Amino acid sequence: MPKVRTKDVIEKFDLELMSGEEGVNRPITTSDISRPGIEMAGFFDYYPAERIQLLGKTELTFIEKLSDVDRKTRLELLCTDITPGIIVTRDMEIPVELLEAAEREAVPVMRSKQKTTRFSSRLTNFLESKLAPTTAVHGVLIDIYGVGVLITGKSGVGKSETALELVKRGHRLVADDCVEIRQEDEDTLIGNSPELIEHLLEIRGLGIINVMTLFGAGAVRSYKKISLVISLELWDQNKQYDRLGLDEEKVKIIDTDLTKITVPVRPGRNLAVIIEVAAMNFRLKRMGVNAAEQFSNRLSDVIEDGDHEDK
Repeated sequence: MPKVRTKDVIEKFDLELMSGEEGVNRPITTSDISRPGIEMAGFFDYYPAERIQLLGKTELTFIEKLSDVDRKTRLELLCTDITPGIIVTRDMEIPVELLEAAEREAVPVMRSKQKTTRFSSRLTNFLESKLAPTTAVHGVLIDIYGVGVLITGKSGVGKSETALELVKRGHRLVADDCVEIRQEDEDTLIGNSPELIEHLLEIRGLGIINVMTLFGAGAVRSYKKISLVISLELWDQNKQYDRLGLDEEKVKIIDTDLTKITVPVRPGRNLAVIIEVAAMNFRLKRMGVNAAEQFSNRLSDVIEDGDHEDK
């Protein structure tokens, strides 16, 4: 199924459909937009027909200066069987030749009242958001002090119970059980909840609870940039766990590397507090304050001073 079609753009930006109504279900496969200025000059060798074509004041003024034959030929070449649509901005008059060619080829021609550059920017942002690579992860996403923390781990390890405790401590739930993730930029992952389970938490023994109903609108949010992954695992006494925090583990989601912290779970450990502090410590590191490195440097200084005294 295509993620976005021409009719979605018409609805989103309240565009006026002028011609080619049969093609409103055409898929849009790229967020790139074409302003076919050089094509209007007659050069179609590299015409990106699969993009939405945007005609502004510059292109339409140039088209008016063409001879009747050139205008008709070039506007017909603009309409192909894979062109998702042609949008005219500034509420300008649309050439009759374009309307006729678009109707024949079922290419939707739409009109917007907005200025070209402004509309192009908004359309690009919309398409990039819709066409971004996506995945789904089993886990819980919480906004803790402005840090998007993705809590992962095997089923039954206590992710949802920890999330409930964090919500009680004033943090905000984004998603429980299934987190939908889309990559909006090279290093930006945005997580949200599937619509079906939005604002819901499943707690074994209690069942499903509605966080927004219980704790208010301030306890939830719709989406959040993911910055940190915390993996909960049952305590293994044979495994060596990081006690200083000098080693930074990474995990790759789609094309982005995220910092990962493995937290062992056993009775008596307050996971909510540990995760809360992990989020605060992560913020501090981003500000340039690294407690583990400072301790390591102080330890090195003490060892060096001891060596000098021995000599």
